[in-house]
Amino acid sequence: MSLPINKSEVVVDIVRTQHSQRMNRLSAITETLVSRSDESHAAHVSSIALGAAVVCTVWYAAVSLVCAVGYTQVRRHYSRPPPKPQVSDSDAPHVTIIRPVKGLEPSLYQCLESTFLQEYPKHKLTVFLCVADREDPAFPILQQLIKDNPTFDAHVLVEEEDPELQGDAADTRLGPNPKVRNMSRAYREAKGDVIWIIDCNVWVNRGACGRMVDTLIGNRGIKNKFVHLLPLVVDIAGTPVPESAQGLLEGRDPDDNFRVVSTSTAGHQLRASDSASLDVLREGGGRIEELFMSSAHAKFYTAINTVLIAPCIVGKSTMFRKSHLNSLTGGQGIDYFSENICEDHLIGDLLWKGKIPEEERGEKWGKHAQVFGDLAIQPMAGMSVAEYIARRSRWLRVRKFTVTLATFVEPGTEAFLCSLYGAFAFTTLPFFHNKLGVPQTWTAFALFWMFSVCMWCYVDWTLYCKLHSCASVQVDENTPAFARPPKDGKRRPFHVWLFAWLARETLALPIWTWAVYGGVTVVWRGKKLWVGMDMKVHEIKSDNTSATSTIDASKARTD
Repeated sequence: MSLPINKSEVVVDIVRTQHSQRMNRLSAITETLVSRSDESHAAHVSSIALGAAVVCTVWYAAVSLVCAVGYTQVRRHYSRPPPKPQVSDSDAPHVTIIRPVKGLEPSLYQCLESTFLQEYPKHKLTVFLCVADREDPAFPILQQLIKDNPTFDAHVLVEEEDPELQGDAADTRLGPNPKVRNMSRAYREAKGDVIWIIDCNVWVNRGACGRMVDTLIGNRGIKNKFVHLLPLVVDIAGTPVPESAQGLLEGRDPDDNFRVVSTSTAGHQLRASDSASLDVLREGGGRIEELFMSSAHAKFYTAINTVLIAPCIVGKSTMFRKSHLNSLTGGQGIDYFSENICEDHLIGDLLWKGKIPEEERGEKWGKHAQVFGDLAIQPMAGMSVAEYIARRSRWLRVRKFTVTLATFVEPGTEAFLCSLYGAFAFTTLPFFHNKLGVPQTWTAFALFWMFSVCMWCYVDWTLYCKLHSCASVQVDENTPAFARPPKDGKRRPFHVWLFAWLARETLALPIWTWAVYGGVTVVWRGKKLWVGMDMKVHEIKSDNTSATSTIDASKARTD
């Protein structure tokens, strides 16, 4: 007997079945879309990661290549004394040596004296020692140098006595750059065509002038428009204040002791002797600067000046022709750069890019040339870590407007960050995983980074040892202690050097960030300035004179 069929129930079941089928189909479609979206997103993320890894690989390889070039060149050219100059008395051009001086510096007399000890025809040299005023604590030392070298054509030029800077012209004729204002008269009164500008705190080999002239005039190859030396910093103990500077101590107890320290931000160069003991924060800046200039800086400076893809100049010791610079500045010479703070770089940059009259006539000239083998050695004492940071920040704030691209990629050339780039590349790209078996794990990432940093450290240590061996210095009875080979073969024990290296690498990125994004104000040679995007500097006038006091027992100049 058949049961009666409820039509309404059948209809409901059919509707439910159809709805369920629709929902299943919708769910399947949704899952498919989500799956495809996830796959697309993953593929998109993967392509970005792979692209970034390729860029990191190229960058890491390029930086490694540059470091290798610089390292090789330093070991090649600074392992023995350079050859004697080829220039003879008959063909030697007249050289005007300009040494701008500001306050006391460690071993100032010895640094300036190296100018008078050059193996170059004496009658072909004119020496101008330039100072802002007669109240400068270095002025008696300059007078003593002239007195000790009576056979030289040497003069002390005082900026405030410059006839071109008298009256209203003092503030209108030249910009605020204190170094250019200091040297202006010496440049105008230069004898001959060759100009050698060398900072007062730099010591050079006795054959440096001759070899720079050789490179400039083409005795060692092509003629060059601009030549310069590799700078080297040596952190030394503070030197006693000479008798000529005792006038600084007026109003002080005669038994008080002061020592000369390295600084170029404030106007004072003395520190009380009670701070003479080595303190990491108050004295460690000199060690970091010494380490930096003979490792990271030396590698890149030498490499760039080997391949000559761009101008790279520090300015401690530079040589060029007055006629060439005048032809590119409408006859203004160095005065043309009085509105800028980085006149050394801009002089080199202008000579690099501009065409001199000889080039206009079709002659081939070298743009720049580093005189390999010679060093511009700067003794440094008493620089604190804060002063080192201020020095680096100042030049980065200037460079971000003069060499913008190089400044913005600079962090990527440092050991820690560049090694991160390398670790990311080697643990991301399939090539290294498939061909070399590099695991794509965080452990492999960390191991590669540590290996890269250790190799970087080893290269920097051996480079430091090579430069500070002073093997390229022509040692004689006049060579100061800081320019002689260390007695035990090494300037510093490895653990002391390593501490400075780690500090330098750790500080590199924070300093760069603060300098680039933290403002445009700098303090240099006792003047507070702000830097514009047009690369010009403007002095910030202030009634506060504490920044330029002559003696401060707790603070030293920062460069």
